Formats: sequence, structure tokens, C-alpha cells
Amino acid sequence: MFSLELSQEHTELRDWAHGFAADVIRPNAHEWDEREETPWPILQEAAKIGLYGFETMANLQADETGLSLPIVNEEMFWGDGGIGMAIFGTSLAVAGIFSAGTPDQMVEWIPQCYGDAADVKAGAFCSSEPEAGSDVSAMRTRAVHDQATDEWVISGQKAWATNGGIADVLVVQAVVDKELGSRGQAAFVMPADLPGIDRSKKLKKHGLRASNTADIFFDEVRVPGANLLGGKEKLDAKLARAREGRKGGGQAAMATFELTRPIVGSQALGIARAAYEYALEYAKGRVVFGRPIIENQSIAFMLADIRTEIDAARLLVWRAAWMGKNGVPFTSGEGSMSKLKAGRVAVHATERAMQILGGNGYTREYPVERMHRDAKIYDIFEGTEQIQQLVIARAISGVHIR
Repeated sequence: MFSLELSQEHTELRDWAHGFAADVIRPNAHEWDEREETPWPILQEAAKIGLYGFETMANLQADETGLSLPIVNEEMFWGDGGIGMAIFGTSLAVAGIFSAGTPDQMVEWIPQCYGDAADVKAGAFCSSEPEAGSDVSAMRTRAVHDQATDEWVISGQKAWATNGGIADVLVVQAVVDKELGSRGQAAFVMPADLPGIDRSKKLKKHGLRASNTADIFFDEVRVPGANLLGGKEKLDAKLARAREGRKGGGQAAMATFELTRPIVGSQALGIARAAYEYALEYAKGRVVFGRPIIENQSIAFMLADIRTEIDAARLLVWRAAWMGKNGVPFTSGEGSMSKLKAGRVAVHATERAMQILGGNGYTREYPVERMHRDAKIYDIFEGTEQIQQLVIARAISGVHIR
């Protein structure tokens, strides 16, 4: 039977996450945005209640409906985009391990990405490069196998890595056979303190300032063979298929993005909803010419449009999350649709919220200014707006559009 009614478990999960967002995240959002630092005390509080950790992530991932992760992400990012990303940034590294790793690698490395409440850790997924952001086929970071020691030697640069400067565990995408292009890549998991790793370049950003973003440099970093996600036998089989022109064994970076695009869309939704709710309450209380501005048709219609767009985007996100969890193929680019729509809605909703607040909306004394800054990245990372359009266009047309 088709139903959009949330189960009792989903409702309780949403209320639990919302309570933490309202009581812990939102009151501290402005401070950590201004400091532009990782909010370790808040991560520790999240770990104490089980919101940040391996067990919770495993339970959320196990939900057969696929809705638990989007629900929690929406609430966290409703609290604040930067702190939300500080909490959930590690999940991208975890998704990388989960999508490509063996069961033994998952058991060994995923808990290390989180640590515990007494000693909180973080993980980072390292795929993008200065000349290979959306175009992962242009990746230059190389991994060369040293057969004598069964080690991989990795050299190159990764850019814009969430948690890159603070992570304890890195999941790194590298080229192992440059002749095969994007199909000649593999993923490696490693401690972030190996010799040859330099993470000194922390980026100062327009938004999501409480989330650490950094460039990472690899200078002949030696990684044990056991750290190749999926193992050497699986990699050799994938490369052989690629050389023979057969399908199968796609690139690990894109597999990770496919798993996370609806989740990223839910984050954008949380920011959009926060801006909408703030603007709505402001419009009800702001009196101009003797009447609340909500009675002005232009303001009321603006809010009506924002609410409609948020609800429409949420349906796309939930559909894609359900499809991904249940193995339903994205034949029309449904995963990209969800991220494309949600990113656009976040930018539009926060911009309109600033407009409704007028001059106040442009100042840092009101949160919609911060929300607007946080929203813009959702048109850019994990595939720009144009990349999502390209994925959808190729899927619906069957044509290799460039």
C-alpha cells in the first residue's frame, strides 16, 4: 500500500534529532560560524547521546525504507548547516568504506572514523582535485603498487576535503591505471598521520564555516596492501573487465556519490526549511503601515511558493533515498534530480527569506544571512547543478551529452 505517513519509529527519530538541533546546535550556530572552527564540544555532545557514532550510522543505514538518514540530516541542518556538516561530514568517508570495502575493512575502519564520546574522531573522503572536481576522470593522484613490499605508493593532491584538516582516517581515491581513465581508479583507507601526508592548507569559506575543509598533499605515501578497499583480487578483476571493454566494476568515487546525493539533498532541505520558518514568523510579527507584513500579498505569496518548493524537493529526496536503498535503478537520474532540486530550493528559499526580512536579512544579527551563505554550496559540491543536469539528460535521452 502506498503511504507517505511516517512510521512511529521515523517520527520518534525525527523528534529526537530535532530536539538536539533545537537545544544544542541552533543556540551555538552563530558562535561557531564566527569562529570558523570545528565545534568539538558539540560533536562530543552528539556522541554522548549516540547521534555521532558507528552504531547510530549503522542503524540509520539499515532502515529498509531509506528514509532515516534523510530525516535526521534535515533536522540537523535545520539547526545549522556548518555544525550539521561538522557532525555528518564523517559519513561521506564511511560511505566510501561501505561502498567499496570488504566486511573486515568495514569493521576495522568505520569505528575509527568516529571514535567515542571520550575521544571523538573524524573521517574524510578525498576525491576532488584542483583540476578534477566534477570531472573525476581527470584525476591525477596516482597509486603505484610495490610488489616487493605489498604496499601502494600514493602521490598527488586532494582539494576541498570535508574534515580534511582534522580527520583521523582518510579515504583516498587514486588512479592505478591511467590508460583506463575513470575506470582505472581505486580507493584506499589510511590513518591521516602517515609520513608524506601534508594537511596544512585549511580553507576559509563563504559558508558552512563550522565545518573544516582542507587541501591534502600526498608525497609518496606508503599504504599497506590491506588498505586497498575491496582488496587486490577484486581490483584486478575490475581492471581486467575494463581492459576487455566489459561493463561492471565502476569507479568507487561515483558509487559513493550515488549513495549520498539524496542525503546531501536532505541537508539542503534542512537549511531551506529553517530559512522559511524564520521568515514566516518574522512576517507575522513585523508591522509596517500598521499591519503585519504577512498580510501583504507579495510577502504571503512568496512564502507560499517557498513552502511548495520545499515539499516538492522533499518528495524527490525521499523517493531517491528509497530507490537507492531498495536497489531500484535510477533510470531517469532520480538521485541527481533530488540533489539538483533541493540545492536550487535552498538557494532560492534563503535568498527570499533575506528579501522578506529586508535590511535586517542582510545583517549577521539575523540568521538568514548565515543560512544564505550556507545554502550556496549545495549548487556546487558533490556534483554542480550543471553536472546533475548532465546526468539526468543522459539518463532520459540515452545520448552521451557533453
